[in-house]
Amino acid sequence: MRFGFTEDQQRFRAHVREALRSPEVRAAAAEATGADGVEPDARPLYRLLGRLGLLAVHWPAEYGGSGRPPTDAAIVAEELVRAGVPDTFHVNTVQIVGQFLLMAGTEEQKLRYLPAMARGESFASVLYTEPDAASDLGALRAVARPEGDGYRITGTKVFSLKTRFVDLGLCAARTTPGAGKYQGISLFLVDMTDPGVTVSVIPGIGDEHFHRVDLDAVPVPGGDLIGPRDGGWPLLNEALAVERTGLDYHLKAERWFGTALDALLDEGPDAAHEEHLERIGRWHGALTTDHVLCWEVLTGLADGRVDQLAAAVAKYHSSELAQSVAAWAVGVPTPRQRADRTPEALVLDSAHREAPGLTLSAGTSEVMLQIVTAAFDSLGQEEH
Repeated sequence: MRFGFTEDQQRFRAHVREALRSPEVRAAAAEATGADGVEPDARPLYRLLGRLGLLAVHWPAEYGGSGRPPTDAAIVAEELVRAGVPDTFHVNTVQIVGQFLLMAGTEEQKLRYLPAMARGESFASVLYTEPDAASDLGALRAVARPEGDGYRITGTKVFSLKTRFVDLGLCAARTTPGAGKYQGISLFLVDMTDPGVTVSVIPGIGDEHFHRVDLDAVPVPGGDLIGPRDGGWPLLNEALAVERTGLDYHLKAERWFGTALDALLDEGPDAAHEEHLERIGRWHGALTTDHVLCWEVLTGLADGRVDQLAAAVAKYHSSELAQSVAAWAVGVPTPRQRADRTPEALVLDSAHREAPGLTLSAGTSEVMLQIVTAAFDSLGQEEH
């Protein structure tokens, strides 16, 4: 387990931090930040970050990256959030879909799609969850029917973010219906601009909007099948473990905690906040622990280890912590700060509306606990 960073990582972090402090980046980040239920288009900001070479630093150079270690990508992710950059495009496009292509895509697919993602010129989302299926991907009903050298996908997906802005969807569909709950599933890259794709907003309270995606016989070339036909379930399991580092949830919790502290400090040196001191100490300790858990998963991935148990623990702890921090922090701004709509009050109001979904995305807390329980049950059986 690691508790610090190397000199090279510290130098790299300083370089990233300096680039993100430029007036151009700060202005673009402010324009891309949603508030009061309004979700702006963050793509201009990401095109700027792409020109700075900050989106996919760990990808090989032939795919648009800088060939740096995977842990440096986590350093970038940390500094993006700390600089006020909305992170959903980065999480979905680079950390999830792009990483999935690196893991399971063909060389032709990588060369065709990854460089544009690294430049901030192409964006992607995940199309897994379906109505009434919750987090059980084995219950999906979308069907990909063979047609010529390709397929046509029909089905409905829900709860994806930024979907009205993206070019590609990583879609799970059944290529062999009736083969079994976790058999006969394949993964595809879907062109989200196709006329058969309809994207609509799901009403909600967050500043980022969830979407419903209806796929009506959407054509997908055979070259956009990711991995083997009917071999999607093992890939999904591995991809979800890679996705569940917990870092993105930790960074939200860290930002909301820091914003709450700023709101307390804005009351002036004479303000008394003894009622918050114990809670502040506990949150600080929990955040420190959470950061270690996340980096334990990240360093394992950098060494080629996909530990589903460690990932489930990190995802559970970080998402539950972020939700709890948000519930506490929303009560920190005073009535005056709320009435004046200070920046701190706006951030924490948004956090309170976003936080309930964190324990659902990338697998619910209940699913994470099931993974942990199954791992310990298996360990107990081996000991006997």
